[in-house]
Parts: sequence; structure tokens; C-alpha cells
Amino acid sequence: MTIVRRSMSARMFSTVTTVLLVGVSVGMMLLLLSMRDSGRKSFERGIGNMHMLISRDSSPLVSVLNGVFYANPPANPIRWSEFEQLQGSLRFPLVMIPTQQGDSYRGRPVMATVPEFFTDFEPVVGEPWAFAEGEAFGAPFEVVVGAEAATGAVLSVGDVINLSHGGPRDPNAHVHGEFEYTVVGVLEPTGSPHDRALFTDLTSSWVLHAHDRRKLAIGPDVVTTPEDLVDEDKLITGIYGRALGRPGSSGPPAFLPQVLVTLQRNPNFTVAEPGRQINELFKIVGNIDKILIAMAGAVMVSSAIAVMLAMYNSMEQRRRQIALLRVLGASRGRIFRLVIVESAIIGLVGALVGVVVALVGGVVVSGVLEARIGLVVQPTLDWALTGTVIGATVVLAVLAGLVPAVAGYRTSVVRNLRPLG
Repeated sequence: MTIVRRSMSARMFSTVTTVLLVGVSVGMMLLLLSMRDSGRKSFERGIGNMHMLISRDSSPLVSVLNGVFYANPPANPIRWSEFEQLQGSLRFPLVMIPTQQGDSYRGRPVMATVPEFFTDFEPVVGEPWAFAEGEAFGAPFEVVVGAEAATGAVLSVGDVINLSHGGPRDPNAHVHGEFEYTVVGVLEPTGSPHDRALFTDLTSSWVLHAHDRRKLAIGPDVVTTPEDLVDEDKLITGIYGRALGRPGSSGPPAFLPQVLVTLQRNPNFTVAEPGRQINELFKIVGNIDKILIAMAGAVMVSSAIAVMLAMYNSMEQRRRQIALLRVLGASRGRIFRLVIVESAIIGLVGALVGVVVALVGGVVVSGVLEARIGLVVQPTLDWALTGTVIGATVVLAVLAGLVPAVAGYRTSVVRNLRPLG
């Protein structure tokens, strides 16, 4: 090991460069694998116990991305009267939770809904909402804050805030200083996209939007109250739906397909099955994913070739050193093992560097995903899979070391001990 260590330190630039190349390739592979698994889990956690999502978005997938993952505020609203009519027309035991998006607070989405959102909807199946502080809103102009939003915006129960009319990425969003909201609850983390959102009641959201309409019609000094609301002010952008099965039953009820067929016949609505849309999304992503993993594998192979070239070039420079070791009693087999061990160490150190690269890259990529499309991904490394990748990297490095090891094994003592010059 002393000989190996000194050999590596004598070629420090070559050693560090090769280790970094191995580290980048391993980091790419681990990052892709961890983000794929973590992304799917994040999507599954977001849809919770919802069976259907009703909206007027352009497609079911867009509906799920907007309505559950806060990618963008839905553009086509549903009138409250239409919701009530739809709710009354379905002769099935259903829970239907109206939601409205279109407001924000310091770059975080705000969802207006009803109190049943916290009792009948579970963000993760089998894991109902839990409050770290306070309770659910019970009156207009009260707001409940998701765990990440509370941490990022430094909010706690009792704080008074002003919401912005416009989505998180809307350049025309403006703060409504006329209406103050009181924080009445802070939610426990759920590991879902809802952690970054704020939740308030529908009435106060309608008042907020009606106020802009009334200012244009009456003047800037107008005061807007719930009594001033008209039918065109009472809008929602989505409906979380769940079919109620028998008590104690964990799966969807048998009549769910009939409900979906009935809803899908209505041309005025887009009906999405969140679970199916997530599966369809990952079928699309899966094809790209395979290409990216193949590319990462190709980079790993190229890094193994770099190990081979670095070691082989060092053999050309170290033939005299190897000849001296042979004169001092080192066998051909020992020379062969020295080169193999050096290659294995480069592979192992590079793989460990790759783990660090994957962890840092996961944090960066998850931050970009959250900022761009509102998807909260918590990248984690599967240590069994990580161990497999590290082992494969060491094996590749050892295989890459075979050619220079054979070159060292075959080094001629007499020829390389001739006087220089």
C-alpha cells in the first residue's frame, strides 16, 4: 500500500483528474436513478386518496399537474352554480372538494377550498393532515400554511399577511393590501407538493377577486364584502373527487368506473384519474429515462477507459521503477497486483466522490423542479443500489487496470536498467 500511495501521489494531477472523471460518471448514474424513484414517489404522495380530478384544463395530465402539483394556475374556471348542479346530478356516494387557484404569497401558491379539504382528503394514502400549530380555517380571511411554506416564509400562528392576486410566476401579480389574512394553522410535513402551499377559504378568495372587478366599475375607494359577491365572482378551478366505499375497505368501490364514465360524457369538464395520469407520465418519462441511464453508463465506461489510459501511460514512465522493484525481489505477480490495486483504489475513491456528487446534484435538481413546476422531490439514495453501483465501478476499474497490469508484468528488467543517455 505504501508503494501504491506514493505512486499515486507522484502522479497527483493524473490521479485527481481520473478520480474526478469516475466521480462525475458515477454521480450522473446515481442521480438519475435516485431522481427517477424519488420523483415517482413524490407524484404518488401528491395525489393521496383522490380518485378523480374535475377541471376545465386542456387535458387530464395538465389538470393533474396544475390542480395537484401547482405547476400553473388553471386558466378555465368553473362557476359555483355549475359545481352545485354537478354535485346534485350524481347519484353516488361521493366526496367532492372544490378548489380554486390563482393567488400566491411570496412566490408560493395559494389554494382556496373548504374545511372538508383537511378532513376528507389525505395528501398521502393512510396519512391524514396533522397540524404542527393551530387548526384549520373556520372563517373568511384565515389561512393555513404548509410545512415548507411556513419555514421558507417564516410564518407561524397569529401572523397577519397579504396575498397577491396572481400565480407564483405571474408577472402581473399584485398584492392586495386591502385584505389581511390571519395565519390560524401550520401543517406538519407530508412530503407532497402541498407542503409549499397556503390554504384559505373560498369566500375570502372570491372577495379578493371581486374587489378588482368592483374597483374598475366603481372606483379605487370601494369596499368589498361577501355580500357584494355575484355569481360571476364565485368561481373554482378544480374539484377533488373520491368515491366512498364500504367502511373498512381500502380499495376503490366497484361503482367508481360508472362514475367516471358518467362524468367523462359531459363535454364541459375534463375528468382525470390522477393515478392513471401519473402512470402515463412515467411511461413517457421512462423512455427518456432509459436513454439517459444508457448515456450515464456510457460515461462510466469512458471513465474506465480513462483509468486504463492513465495507468498505461504511467507504466511507460515507470518501467525503470518496476525493473528496480524486480531486482529488489518483487515477483511479476506482485507487480501485476500493485497495478490492479492502484486501479481499484482509483475506482473506489471515484465512486465515493460520485456519491457526494449525486447528493449535491439531487438537492440542486429538486430545487429547480420545485421552482419551475412546483414538484416537491426529496431525492434519497437507495443504499443497496448505491453499493451495487460502487461495486460495479470498482470492477470496471479493475478490468481497466488489466492492460497496464499486463504491461507491467511483462516489463523487461535488463532492457530498462541500462544506463540512461
